[in-house]
Order: sequence, then C-alpha cells, then structure tokens
Amino acid sequence: MAFFLETLLGGLMTGMLYALVALGFVLIFKASGVFNFAQGAMVLFAALAMARFAEWIPKWTGIDNPWFANGSAFILAGVLMFGVAWLIERLVLRHLVNQDTATLLMATLGITYFLEGLGQTIFGSDIYKIDIGMPKDPAFILDSVFEGGILVNKEDVVAAVIAAALVLALSLFFQKTKTGRALRAVADDHQAAQSIGIPLGRIWVIVWCVAGVVALVAGMIWGSKLGVQFSLTTVALRALPVIILGGLTSVPGAIIGGLIIGVGEKLSEVYLGPFVGGGIEIWFAYVLALVFLLFRPQGLFGEKIIDRV
Repeated sequence: MAFFLETLLGGLMTGMLYALVALGFVLIFKASGVFNFAQGAMVLFAALAMARFAEWIPKWTGIDNPWFANGSAFILAGVLMFGVAWLIERLVLRHLVNQDTATLLMATLGITYFLEGLGQTIFGSDIYKIDIGMPKDPAFILDSVFEGGILVNKEDVVAAVIAAALVLALSLFFQKTKTGRALRAVADDHQAAQSIGIPLGRIWVIVWCVAGVVALVAGMIWGSKLGVQFSLTTVALRALPVIILGGLTSVPGAIIGGLIIGVGEKLSEVYLGPFVGGGIEIWFAYVLALVFLLFRPQGLFGEKIIDRV
C-alpha cells in the first residue's frame, strides 16, 4: 500500500504540472478560438528570461542576494511576457480576426519559431539553471502509519503547491472579477459579448497576458526541475493529451485531465511496465488521448468544437 501511495502521489504532483501548461492552451482557445501552438515556445521564452535575468541582476545592481535576484527576475520576466503577449495580439492575431482555423494555426506556428529564435538571440542557447530554492532532497511521510513511511520528492510537492495556487487564483479571477466574467462571456459567445459592449480586442490582450504569466510560472518550475534548454518546448507536447482528455474549452478539464494523465503514466509504468519491457510512461498519455478522440473528441468536460464554429 505504501508503494502504491508513493506512485499515486508522484503521479498527482506531475499531473498538476501538466495541467499548468495545458491551462495556457485552454485560456486562449476559450477566449479567442485560437489553438495556440506557441504555448511551448512561450514557456521556453519565459524560462530563459527568468534564468538570465536572475544571473544578470546581481551584476547590474551589485546586490548578491538570491531572493532579491529571483524576485526581481520574476517581475522583469513577467513584464516581458506581458509585452510579448500584447505584441502577439496587436501585430498578428488582431489582423486575422474571422480567418479560418488553419490560418490561425499557421500563425501560432510562426510565432513559435519566432519566439525560439528571439529567445536564442537575446538570452543565448546554452543550458541555464533556475535556482529558486526548491528543495531537491526526498522526504519520508506517514512513517507512523506505514512501515518505513512514504517517500515523496520535496521539489515535486512545492511545484505542485505553486501550480495549485495559480490554478486557484485563476479560478477566483474568472468567477469573482468583472474582467473574469467578461472573459467567460466572450468564451460563451463572441457576438453576444460584443453586442453588450465587451471589447473583444481588450479581452484577447488580457487573456494572452494571463497565458504569458501561466507560461512564466510553468517555465520557472520546469526550468528548476530540468534546467532551461530548448527541449523545454516539448513540455507543451505533454500537455496535448491533457487538453484532449479534459476538453479544449474547459479549465476544470485541464486540471482533472492533467491529474488523470499524471497518475495513469506513473501507475502504468510501475505495474504494467515490467510485463511489456517498460517505456509505457512515454506513450501512455497519447494512446489514452487517441481513445478519447475516437469515442469522445470533445473530452470529458469540453464542448463539441463544431458547436463553437
């Protein structure tokens, strides 16, 4: 039982990180109908900015304090992501309003390559680290209940708590604020929202900025765990099965889908992997997503996309 709980907790914490990346896709699609393939590049760009600013700020200011460096780097990277999101909406997407889905998809692919190249030009192409003080050593919990206790990774716990806090903050933002209600109105019906005076352009800028902040937090966490390198853009590929499972139009679906994928990967690798030579964790999420595409393409909580067109 202890080993099962270890695997389950590890899966849940990994699933929260998947959900965090998937949330960026869902937010933009709900508000603008754009499937943002650039979300992975935004995560990479934000992580590069965070890592390099944390390295440069002590040299600029002469203050060699990690809390000051990381805090200042996070703020500067957040401002930069707001600027990037604003420019994407103003210079690209605003001119593609009412274009077909393929056109918007190709636009986000172009943004992906542009952000990757811009990030390499500004911040460099080496592997960088983000050290925000997350504990790296494991810990044993519930040792009074289970013999030997349950082994958990402290870094995964902290990362999951940060991801959960951001998801909660976004949920409150959407439910309790005037802007959040306007975002939900735009998500439900663009034309009806316009008819009551909600400015679509401003709403799209806001949602892209929120997605930029989500990308920054995701980049900070994944960069701390894996190091900041250009393969970080593949994190977005891990989020695709999550949004297929949970639903491309559902914020709760992104969360629950992430948890299901995270737990499913870990449990299948541990309990089924030995019988098939291992490697299940690599393809499990994509096979599960394929099953949903065949039998319930809108996901667990999403709308049928055809109803939105």
